[in-house]
Amino acid sequence: MTQRPSRTVHAVLALVVLAAFCAQVVLLLGGGADANSGQADPVPGVTRFVRLLSYFTVQSNLLVLVAAVSLVIDPARDGRFWRVVRLDALLGITVTGLVFGAVLAPYVHPTGVAWWINAGFHYVSPVLAVVSWLLFGPRPRVDGRTFGWAFVWPVGWTVYTLVRGAVADWYPYPFLDVSQLGYAVALRNVGFVVLLSVALLSLFRLLDRRLTPRPRP
Repeated sequence: MTQRPSRTVHAVLALVVLAAFCAQVVLLLGGGADANSGQADPVPGVTRFVRLLSYFTVQSNLLVLVAAVSLVIDPARDGRFWRVVRLDALLGITVTGLVFGAVLAPYVHPTGVAWWINAGFHYVSPVLAVVSWLLFGPRPRVDGRTFGWAFVWPVGWTVYTLVRGAVADWYPYPFLDVSQLGYAVALRNVGFVVLLSVALLSLFRLLDRRLTPRPRP
């Protein structure tokens, strides 16, 4: 009974993310601002694109896009790998919304098209992704193995960010900028995000068990 509303909501979510991502790519290729930083960096187009894909925000939204499209096709989707992708999408987009709203928003002031892209990535997508999961699931899907494997992507992203930053002297977020903060402060900030991630994953696992199964048998 809930399949049609689920497909509709996830289709809207997928379109929001896809539109924001495509608009951002076009904007960057034209020399425009990156909605994640609010600035237009004078670097080659390939570098701008690599930087775009290096943002936790963008990777989280792309995971949300993959999960949403799969749930449009099958609202009861399941599978070992899919469970991890779905949980990482939920974790990543929740962290994106919370960290941007609490830490980064005062420093990012996009205008024009970049404002809409920023709204899609940092506000609409996080809210719609979490609400759609609460309403439609699918659940239960978060077992112990899924919980453990869900840490692989965020840990991998953190290692990649610090290594690439040391090589290219570019960090996607100011609270990770080792060249400005030093490793002690940057790693402390990473620790805060790790604790937030553990808390969120634990909360999602608890809700996955306690909330009504979706779709209903």
